[in-house]
Amino acid sequence: MKSRVYIIRHGQTEMNNKNVLQGRSDLPLNETGIKQAHDAGIVLKEKGITFDYVFSSPLIRAVQTAKQAAPDINVIIDERLIEMDYGPYEGMDLASPAPEIITFFSDFVHNPAPEGMEQLSSVVKRSGEFLEEIKKLEGSILISTHAIAMKGILEYLTPGSEGSYWSKYIGNCAVYYSDCVNGEYSVPAELI
Repeated sequence: MKSRVYIIRHGQTEMNNKNVLQGRSDLPLNETGIKQAHDAGIVLKEKGITFDYVFSSPLIRAVQTAKQAAPDINVIIDERLIEMDYGPYEGMDLASPAPEIITFFSDFVHNPAPEGMEQLSSVVKRSGEFLEEIKKLEGSILISTHAIAMKGILEYLTPGSEGSYWSKYIGNCAVYYSDCVNGEYSVPAELI
């Protein structure tokens, strides 16, 4: 059995544009985000990439991105692909974050998420459960998700990464991929 999994971060929203901690706020793509997702779809098509399956977070920005990147495929919603729950910090202006957020963001690996936020280990766990479940699929798979959820997927796919993805910048509509051969995922690589 063989499949290739492509992971895309959603396009830009107004909260991204304003540098606000978005989390699970269910906001649509803005004009820039629609163009980013559409352009990503064009790049994928130009590379000869088509999809047999498309999975998305339930949040509208991820669903819109999936539909732009793979317009002819039915989008399957999976709750495990949703963004990290920022709890009371959702909507925080990142130009002037709370001290505990500064501490958390300064060293994701050694500083637990502040009280009320989902822990990164939870993001990796649910991402991993999803990836294990789709191992039985063959073909080309697109996963449309969010920055931290995507980092959780990349952490799961990279044994020994020791949290290296948590502080890595992943822009809107960035795409990574991993091959799954006989139930084993390869270390992911950046495509776009």
